[in-house]
Amino acid sequence: MSTPTDAPVADQVVASGSGEAGAKSNGLHSNKSGWDGKLRLDKNKKAVLANPEALSDPEYSDEDAPPVDQIEADEDLLEDEDPETEEIDVQHSRVSSIPALRLERFKKVIKLCLRQNSISSIELPESLATTLQDLELYDNLISHIKGLETFTELRSLDLSYNKIKHIKRVDHLKKLDHLYFVQNKISRIEGLDGLSSLTYLELGANRIREISGLETLTNLDSLWLGQNKITELKGLSTLTKLKTLSIQANRITSLEGLKELPQLEELYISDNLLTSLEPLSYAPNVRILDVQNNPITSLRGVSALIHIENLWATSCKLERFDELEKELGDKKELSEVYFEGNPLQKSNPVLYRNKVRLALPQVSKIDATYVRRSCLQLQLPAARKSSAARNGHRLMEATDSKSFTLVRPGYFSSLLNTKK
Repeated sequence: MSTPTDAPVADQVVASGSGEAGAKSNGLHSNKSGWDGKLRLDKNKKAVLANPEALSDPEYSDEDAPPVDQIEADEDLLEDEDPETEEIDVQHSRVSSIPALRLERFKKVIKLCLRQNSISSIELPESLATTLQDLELYDNLISHIKGLETFTELRSLDLSYNKIKHIKRVDHLKKLDHLYFVQNKISRIEGLDGLSSLTYLELGANRIREISGLETLTNLDSLWLGQNKITELKGLSTLTKLKTLSIQANRITSLEGLKELPQLEELYISDNLLTSLEPLSYAPNVRILDVQNNPITSLRGVSALIHIENLWATSCKLERFDELEKELGDKKELSEVYFEGNPLQKSNPVLYRNKVRLALPQVSKIDATYVRRSCLQLQLPAARKSSAARNGHRLMEATDSKSFTLVRPGYFSSLLNTKK
């Protein structure tokens, strides 16, 4: 037996009463000729939003919502492409729909690059699943990771510069070697369990506050976490093969977590809150050390790095030249040092470079400028020259007076995505 609420809207008007009064009680308007066809809300009732989170997040999107209709371009961007090609590259072409490219025409594609387009969903033809190994969707409009369920041959996946908030639906890609999520909106490291083949992971420029979820990535060689909100080095104990760690521009106050990384060779930890380098003794194999823009006043601890080659320590609070010699004077492999912006440079900028040369005669570059051997020989006393020779310094001969500049390796690599 039906109830009044089961009846059609038009029938409810009649059931609720006669005439205009009955119609108004149901939020409807009618006249002498009947209902005017307009539905009006009852002023005494409040509307309730089904998704109130959309009000606080201007980029809110529902991963279960139907895809937005795309207008396919008339132009065939791949018209001249060889059907037997193994690599397809469609960059900066305003592509909004992958199906519009008709990729099913190509049966042997190994690498697919769709960088800098307007793609919002991953819709690849199943025919590519058995061959595709390298997929680049860098700089698009993707919010949710879907559509890769059968693409288990992937070795490299780049989803940098998108709108992804959660890492999902990639843990079945067991052959993944390189994975990039630079500049997204990720706040938690998750969904990576089982990716034991992964050696390179980039999560720079996100919203991550804690290092976690990496326990099963036992073959990880390089980890990039620059420009997040991380406060502590932890959650790294199972990464026994990690050689490169970039965690620049975070909120790290201590290097104690290095005791979990004895094989580390490159450490980029500039723009943090470090006050001491003494825990470096836990990582004696570090060759490249970047501690720029930290409030450290001493290099104590650097002497443990027996194979150090490059030291970046600009804009810290270092004051003593004698400490340079004490901590680094016997490091025969040391070739580049950067101390500009420290009190030891600001207090006497004219003599600064000469004093660094005297303290560290083995270096070939100071603050991105090559040291000319002839100049050094003029500056060094005879006793110091012989000492430098015994230490096997590698000063480079310069053919002219020009300075040679060098872009600092690893500086915000997560933001620049140096792979590209």
